[in-house]
Amino acid sequence: MSIIRQMRGRVSRVLLLVLLAAVPAALAAGCGDSETTAPAGERADTEQVQLWTCGMHPNVISEEPGQCPICGMNLTPVKRTDEAEEQAAEVEESAAETEQVQLWTCGMHPNVISEEPGQCPICGMNLTPVKQSAADAGGESEMDHAAEHGEMSATGSEESVPASRDASIVIDPVTIQNIGVQTAPVRERPLTRSIRTVGHLDYNEELFSRINVKYPGWIEKLYVNETGQQVRAGEPLLDIYSPELVAAQEEYLLAFQNLKNLEGSAFETIAKGAESLLDASRRRLLYWDVTEAQIRELEARGEITRTLTIYAPSNGIVVERMAELGMRVTPGMDMYRMADLSTIWAFAHVYDADAPWLSPGLTAEMELPYNPGKIYRGRIDYIYPYLDQASRDIKIRLVFPNRNLELKPQMYANIRLSARGQRPVLVIPGSAVIRSGERDVVFVALDGGRFEPREVTLGMEGEDGYVQAASGVSVDERVVTSAQFLIDSESRLQEAIQKMLDHRMMH
Repeated sequence: MSIIRQMRGRVSRVLLLVLLAAVPAALAAGCGDSETTAPAGERADTEQVQLWTCGMHPNVISEEPGQCPICGMNLTPVKRTDEAEEQAAEVEESAAETEQVQLWTCGMHPNVISEEPGQCPICGMNLTPVKQSAADAGGESEMDHAAEHGEMSATGSEESVPASRDASIVIDPVTIQNIGVQTAPVRERPLTRSIRTVGHLDYNEELFSRINVKYPGWIEKLYVNETGQQVRAGEPLLDIYSPELVAAQEEYLLAFQNLKNLEGSAFETIAKGAESLLDASRRRLLYWDVTEAQIRELEARGEITRTLTIYAPSNGIVVERMAELGMRVTPGMDMYRMADLSTIWAFAHVYDADAPWLSPGLTAEMELPYNPGKIYRGRIDYIYPYLDQASRDIKIRLVFPNRNLELKPQMYANIRLSARGQRPVLVIPGSAVIRSGERDVVFVALDGGRFEPREVTLGMEGEDGYVQAASGVSVDERVVTSAQFLIDSESRLQEAIQKMLDHRMMH
């Protein structure tokens, strides 16, 4: 009843203001020329004089439009008496129906709350009525419960986005359509990610080889004498003369002839001794990298050769050539260094944020700048277990086949890695997330035009704009993907007004 009496007193003050506004009209009518009499219809139209006032200085009232003599702003029209009476009647009817006090606030400064309409004392804007539902009017216990548990965040803070279920707001369908609210469902599916980077090609270090000898000698002839020359397995590289190798051939021929002479001997022990001697001489030649074919030729020929030819053990190109004609070589001295280019390595760098997507064996596609459109397919061979201190990225090694030798070391390449999650996860559109720096919030669309802010924990981000939601939402719920910042602003405004109401009720 006290609230009704207050409203009736307020309505009385509004009517008094209306009467005061009508006084200048009566004075203007009484002070006119008595000899000039207006028609009856015209008097009925001019009984209500249009007044003009300043939004910043409401004490300035004029009967004609113009500028405020104090601040120079354009004067705005004052509502007519009948309009003011209609507004007062609407206010009184609304107060009688809901039995609650109508409050007014400023859209730019929500901390300004007044029990009567007027202008904001800070910016001069007209105050707007505060929408209060019946649940808010009688929900003192709910507000106390929210205050106890700290469900409302600090007003004016950039991070103050409500995150509790009690902080949901209601927006009418017309407003939802006008601001263009769109939603998307929360789905459960594997994430995919495409990682693009650049890299450079290099030799496959596993296919390097060095050509040397295990005995001293002199190079008599060179078959390969150019760096970069391509060599196939079994092709001759050089001829070498070595006294030790000549002596080893002689020993083998003697053991071979001795075994042939003793094959028919009646003494089994003597025959086995000749066979053991031949095997020992054969192993010595094999240990010196004399091939089986060269040993068979020696047996068929029956005489030694002054030089021995050294053949290439595998395919490749000559990376380094140290051998020169007539050069003396010693055991272990490198004469050639060769690299097999049948497969080639590619080194690339990716950011540490993409580390969860990387794994050995992951498929990779490579494209060369000089040959656009042709795709080379390979895989990740190794992920280096450290982070580059200068560039703050992770180094990876990839392997690509190079059958036609189109890929050459030190080339630059564009590399794309296609990764897919191992298991389905909850995903939401990345555009639905409001990132405040300290936490991530989404608005969940509920029934009846209600929107509830939820704090979510984000995980990996996919290539199609979706991001993993580790917590905060459930499958098949709908999150707002557009106009969520407008909803967030409305939520903060209602939160600030509610805190002001709570403060007034406490005092």
